[in-house]
Amino acid sequence: MRPGNTASHSPTTRHTDSDDAPRTTAAPQGTTAPRTTAAPQGTTAPRTTAAAKAAAAARPAGDETPGDETAADPVRESMRRLPGPLQLPLTFLTGRPLAGQRPVALSPGFHLATASLSMLAGAAVSATGFVLGSWFLLLLLPGWAMTLHGQRNLRMMIYHQCSHRNMFGHRRLDTAIGNVISALLVIQNFERYSREHVADHHAVHHMTLRDPTVQAFLISLDLHPGMTRRRMWRRVLLKAVSPRFHLAFAISRVRSFWHNGAAAEKAVAVALYGGGGVAAVLLGAWPAVLVVWFVPVGVLYQISNTLRLCVKHTFPAPGTTVRRGREYFGSLTNAIFIGEAAPAPGLPAATAALRWLRWSGRMALVHFPTRYLVLTGDTVVHDYHHRYPASRQWHDYIFARQQDLVDGHRNWPAYTAEWGLVAAINRVFDSLSAADPEEFDVARIRSVSKRELFAAFDD
Repeated sequence: MRPGNTASHSPTTRHTDSDDAPRTTAAPQGTTAPRTTAAPQGTTAPRTTAAAKAAAAARPAGDETPGDETAADPVRESMRRLPGPLQLPLTFLTGRPLAGQRPVALSPGFHLATASLSMLAGAAVSATGFVLGSWFLLLLLPGWAMTLHGQRNLRMMIYHQCSHRNMFGHRRLDTAIGNVISALLVIQNFERYSREHVADHHAVHHMTLRDPTVQAFLISLDLHPGMTRRRMWRRVLLKAVSPRFHLAFAISRVRSFWHNGAAAEKAVAVALYGGGGVAAVLLGAWPAVLVVWFVPVGVLYQISNTLRLCVKHTFPAPGTTVRRGREYFGSLTNAIFIGEAAPAPGLPAATAALRWLRWSGRMALVHFPTRYLVLTGDTVVHDYHHRYPASRQWHDYIFARQQDLVDGHRNWPAYTAEWGLVAAINRVFDSLSAADPEEFDVARIRSVSKRELFAAFDD
């Protein structure tokens, strides 16, 4: 997305709502004159050294200060009492390994294959439920979930890494994969996205009015500094169920894909949706296609998109004068781990049973859907990507971040994290509520393409 220019604007009066006072989120401050420079781009994750391991071992387990991470996380460590075979699934569910847990090597091909298979298997399950009807219609729920999970992994991991030329490391192959995904999911065309994502989101304009993410907050979601957390939640949830919002979102996706798209992308889209649509009408299968494919790729995808946007990056604190360097850029992104602490040991048997039942239910019915449908793939550790966008270890994202943490995150500030989607959204909302109303005044955005506004939701 190519954001519009900004113009100077007179200061505005910051307003607050009486129902919920905003909470200020601290960010690194400085004393030098404001200056914006690019964040480090081509760095790769540092290797482990004996000195770094010794330093990490000397640090106490748990959080020394709220939000700052050490090698061992108390929430994740509380799950160590569970059986060994459950630990690896819990690591991929939470996004956080146990301290000292042995890494599992994955590959780009593994992520591409599992995302594609999930999408195809989900469509098959949904189609089966639709054809059989009656109680079998309940199969639509797991079918939609599997389809959406595959679609989101294709977009958030595969397409994203292809834009950085980091998927397989071959420009033509990565471009071809990106073209197919953009055509399949009807998202911003790959060439434009790959060019503008790095220029506007990973460089000097990160979390400024030039950043597509900021424009999506201010214009598409209509959220602004001074709004309370409660009001922001209400506005986002209403948009998530608004037919008008979803129609505008869908139209924007089509226009964003088609405008200046590559001929190959358009040819794939015409073959998939044009040819498939004609076949569905001739065979009388168009109701099944609408239910099986367009529900997850349309409304469900866009709801997931909106929630994901709300946890991507925090806004700079008002008065922040240093807008450069790793300390500043590292402060704008945090990890989002999914889950909650397991019950403490030593409880009476009846109390322990009830608390373990509650914990298991919340992990299965609250946290697993969050991870599976919203914070898919490496989005739980998006902070690692912003520190090392060119890292060849992206496909081992969870353990790569953990290793960097153990190594002392050299030359970067301490990692920070939130546990749970709601807490992570609250953190972003609070940072926007406390942000400088003049700096993030939507009136300063002179012009912006409505066609591209929604493309930033997946940036």
